[in-house]
Amino acid sequence: MRAVKIIERVLYAVPIMLGVAIIVFVFIRMTPGDPVDIMMGQGGAISAGEIEQLRSEFHLDEPITTQLWYFLRDAFQGDLGYSYTQKRPVTELVSSRLPATIELAGGALFLALVIAFPIGIISAVRQNSLLDRLSMGVSFVGISMPGFWLGIVLILIFSVSLGWLPVQGRIGSDISLQHITGFYLIDSVLTRNWPALVSALRHLALPSFTLAASVAAIVARVLRSSMLEVLRSDFVQLARAKGAPEGRVIVKHALRNALIPTVTVVGLQVGVLLGGNMIVETVFGWPGLGRLVVDAIFNRDFPLIQGAVMVYALTFVLANLAVDVLYTYLNPKITL
Repeated sequence: MRAVKIIERVLYAVPIMLGVAIIVFVFIRMTPGDPVDIMMGQGGAISAGEIEQLRSEFHLDEPITTQLWYFLRDAFQGDLGYSYTQKRPVTELVSSRLPATIELAGGALFLALVIAFPIGIISAVRQNSLLDRLSMGVSFVGISMPGFWLGIVLILIFSVSLGWLPVQGRIGSDISLQHITGFYLIDSVLTRNWPALVSALRHLALPSFTLAASVAAIVARVLRSSMLEVLRSDFVQLARAKGAPEGRVIVKHALRNALIPTVTVVGLQVGVLLGGNMIVETVFGWPGLGRLVVDAIFNRDFPLIQGAVMVYALTFVLANLAVDVLYTYLNPKITL
């Protein structure tokens, strides 16, 4: 029964993705600038005949409704188009950059949860203590700091001043790594290339922490609020009255019930980490999907922008689906 419900939720995502595709397509066409003019500046065309040929090749001389039909037809077949500027299929470009973005988002999410969960739990158990006030103050600062500013500060401290960590890239230029999955950490372990693993972790540290700071602050504050509400509930008081150990009360009774709203926030932050890391990737020279999209926006590369946004939208849909499924395990009373 649960599998049927999951399939139904997946099917519900189809009209959502269709709506996203149409909105993105229309709004991109409304932005000022002509991609053909940009290609001319790069040496892509030098005569009026070649300009018309380019427009015809990319269907830019067709009405917008016809262009939309071509885009939806090809997207339904798994073809997201052909990049105007890089002269490669969009699916190929996105798939080549996606592992770097997923690796960065995964590292940031891991750091955020490792930081947020202990802070949120301890702050709730020791409400109004010095530790609680200090941790909540630090979390407020974490929410307030822009990612680009924090990234530059970390570079100045740990890369420029101390020289501990590299400034940009995914791995050292002097390190050779056999590419299997596209994820440098996994490839390093699979090939037992420990120098490459150390180098990949060092390159991942600063951008991951930059992304994790605001996420950890948000999750910690939500978890603390949820824990405080649950700790005041009757079933927690009853468990304590029966003589249950305090650690068991906090972990089994309080934390499990406090995870329901926290999981919602974490699920949304997963989409934010994958889709909102463009600035951080640019600051650290991280060769991920976000940096690719930034370049595509400046170059008016319509197919590449559309394909990347579709991937971001799919990420949010899948994250919300995963949260809904996880709800049913945390609280069996909740159904899909």
